[in-house]
Amino acid sequence: MTRYPTAAESDPKILGYMQGLPPTLAAEIRMEDGSSWAFPQIRWAFSNQRQLVPTANIWRGTGHTASLARHLRDDLDHISFTTMADQPMTWVASLEANYTDGIIVLHKGAVIYERYFGALSPHVPHLAMSVTKSFVGLLAEILVSDGLIDPSAPVTTYLPEMAGTAYGDAQVLQVMDMTIGVRYSEEYTDPNAQVWDYARAAKVMPRPADYKGPETIFDFLKKLEKLGTHGDAFAYKTCNAEVLSWIVQRASNTALAELLSTRLWQKLGAEEDAYIAVDRIGTALGGGGLNLTLRDLARVGEMMRHEGKYHGQQIVPNSAVTRIANGASREAFAKAGYDTTPGWSYKSQWWVSHNEFGAYSARGIHGQALWIAPKAELVIARFASHPVASNANGPLDYVSLPAYDALTRHLLRG
Repeated sequence: MTRYPTAAESDPKILGYMQGLPPTLAAEIRMEDGSSWAFPQIRWAFSNQRQLVPTANIWRGTGHTASLARHLRDDLDHISFTTMADQPMTWVASLEANYTDGIIVLHKGAVIYERYFGALSPHVPHLAMSVTKSFVGLLAEILVSDGLIDPSAPVTTYLPEMAGTAYGDAQVLQVMDMTIGVRYSEEYTDPNAQVWDYARAAKVMPRPADYKGPETIFDFLKKLEKLGTHGDAFAYKTCNAEVLSWIVQRASNTALAELLSTRLWQKLGAEEDAYIAVDRIGTALGGGGLNLTLRDLARVGEMMRHEGKYHGQQIVPNSAVTRIANGASREAFAKAGYDTTPGWSYKSQWWVSHNEFGAYSARGIHGQALWIAPKAELVIARFASHPVASNANGPLDYVSLPAYDALTRHLLRG
């Protein structure tokens, strides 16, 4: 087993990354040489994406910031639980174990806990990774409620360019719920997995000098081949989120950054602008490019907890949130073989637990999370830079899911 430096040992401030004018060569972090994706450099890079890759701004508008009530509690750090690896742990120890960059807990609408570490602070956006997918899925559900997207329609209704590809005979709903049969590997430990081909096409990872692959996200998607049967099984693949993002933008005739601004950020009372990584022709990465502040992520969670309503305004149609929270086929999800999430489902790019608290979540590699438990009146937003990418069947879920459960039960006891 690889022994990584601890969260304290890998603190980017202590290591001096990107400090100095200019920083020393040893302190430099760049996308072009791959250092921005290496550990422990990611502990700085995830909070500084705008310095590394091209981005599009997501404007918060000119409205007032929606206030977050604060009733901070000092009894959470010592909450104890047992991890899925049978290790005793406390809530505060779990933050270190998960290489947490920032975490905020809302209970009954008020902030009861908020902490920041490393390179992150309240006003600094952090890379949300695949939490981005859940925003795209939410936009898709909004457009379904608006009548602009028909989930039962063929993908080619919106994207005729995808005829003859893996998606040529797929339905939009199958893209939304990731039950697409497509030749694509999301195995982060495999250097030859197609997820890295996608990242190079999007130009958020370095390309070799002799690179001859797809130049844009669109070029990459149009080369994907079918493998398996659509609608049969859930399989987590970022390419599906990118196809859905394309459908959302085509159906609304609006670029993703602008759509996020007008349909969410300007209505939400966001505290800060967000931004999203783009490829060389300005196409936003709908599969993982969103950067936002922790507090604004928590605001989104609180809006979802209230079925799309926030600060007296119905921002998202109630029907859109309800479809997400109700989940999808558990049988299809089970075929993915995740040991840490039995009985879950995946609906419109959201992970639905079907637990007693009605919890569902947005999740991203290296520990990004938005956990919403409506029946417990709880929202948890977390950014992290864990050295292990995958949440499922690994150290992140082993610690996080029991920690969420213990926190929930502690709060419900008063």
